Amino acid sequence: MDVKIGIKQSPRELTFDSAQGASEIYSTVENAIASASKLIKFNDSKGRVFVIPTDSLAYVEIGAEESRRVGFIS
Repeated sequence: MDVKIGIKQSPRELTFDSAQGASEIYSTVENAIASASKLIKFNDSKGRVFVIPTDSLAYVEIGAEESRRVGFIS
């Protein structure tokens, strides 16, 4: 699952591949915002952990759950 996170006052976005599903990532973001949590934590598929202050989130883009195609398209 590709995830892109926009951070306020930053020209770059944080992009990583997560083993979590779209609904799980969405609920993590929703719960952090609803509970007024100060930090939100994401794990990528390589085992890295990203900790972001919740108030600096500009947007979270969750990619589609589609497997990559291999081969030629005619």
